[in-house]
Amino acid sequence: MGWSVYVLQSLEDGRFYIGSTSDIAKRLVKHNTGGVDATKHRRPLLLRHCEELQDKKSALDRERYLKSLKSHRAIEGLIGGVGRAPR
Repeated sequence: MGWSVYVLQSLEDGRFYIGSTSDIAKRLVKHNTGGVDATKHRRPLLLRHCEELQDKKSALDRERYLKSLKSHRAIEGLIGGVGRAPR
């Protein structure tokens, strides 16, 4: 079973959320139905970037690295976008 690291962007406030999962489709539904405390007040959320990794450890390492960037501009560079997500 593969793992994914993903970047979501809130269409409400433009902020990013970075996470990892073994089932990206199920996780996106959970985010957009209010099932994740960290994002339930920032819905709707758009999937802006997704990377497939071999295993959970690799995914968690990559997620930790992306979160360490702590820069909106750095994340925009990763996803190839500039500015806020379209409304």
